[in-house]
Amino acid sequence: MQNYTTLVTGANGFVGNALCATLLDRGYVVRSAVRENEAVVASNIVCVKVGEICGQTDWTQALLGIDMIIHLAARVHVMNDTVVNPLKEFRRVNTAGTLQLARCAAASGVKRLVYVSSIKVNGEETYGGKKFSEADTPAPLDAYGVSKLEAEQGLREIALQTGMEVVIIRPPLIYGPGVKANFAVMMRWLKSGVPLPLGAIHNQRSLVSLDNLIDFLVTCLRHPAAANQTFLVSDGEDVSTTELLHRLGHVLGCQARLVPVPASWIKLGALTVGKQDLVQRLCGSLQVDIEKSRLLLGWSPPISLDEGLSRTVLSDDERVQ
Repeated sequence: MQNYTTLVTGANGFVGNALCATLLDRGYVVRSAVRENEAVVASNIVCVKVGEICGQTDWTQALLGIDMIIHLAARVHVMNDTVVNPLKEFRRVNTAGTLQLARCAAASGVKRLVYVSSIKVNGEETYGGKKFSEADTPAPLDAYGVSKLEAEQGLREIALQTGMEVVIIRPPLIYGPGVKANFAVMMRWLKSGVPLPLGAIHNQRSLVSLDNLIDFLVTCLRHPAAANQTFLVSDGEDVSTTELLHRLGHVLGCQARLVPVPASWIKLGALTVGKQDLVQRLCGSLQVDIEKSRLLLGWSPPISLDEGLSRTVLSDDERVQ
């Protein structure tokens, strides 16, 4: 196997750290691009500081000798954004920053760029068991999703103009060792034994474990059929919030104390306190169809949802000790 030299942006993040380790294990030569104030990822990875990621970033040194790129770096979605113009900030990093990297990469002879976008490009919720697919008309509802869609559109144009291959991947919620945000909060709730009003939620949500996502990213880095395609990715098993909490409680070794409050009551309560976004994630459905990945790439999730939850919990326990 040829040892492709791969640039990973966002290498210090939740996905990036684990991705770099997997690439090294599989024989890739890895280089990371980090901002000025970020630490070096690992001693056996060449690290290049590129400064702020925007439309003027100088990628020259980071791209020397690079064959392929996995672009993870982004301004991520936050629940309570405090900036005056969120869309402007998201566009500056996620759209202009991504397209600047792509233009520089094409000029440097990079063969393929794998872009980690977001399921938010499709929308926020699915209904009636109909799953999001790659063929759907994009319908982002927030500034983050809009910036990701605009980056995708620009990348496709650059691919057409330059011949550099582009692969776009839209993951749903990612969980795994080191997960933070809402998933970590759920684990703390369960461990505390606090009763939760989530015992009668009959939604369906797709998740993707860190291990499954990384395996898919590496597949898309090399597979000939992935060129210039867009993919959705998940664990291949959808669960309700109620079932997820029960299964997560099982691997945590504690019983999930769930009170069967109707979802309509929860949504009404959320409306009065301004927590509609959080409740939408807990009570709404968001399902993705990964059939294209199975058929075109021959890819299936290597680990199950329960195995992904177990690895997440084991890692969390190790950090506590």
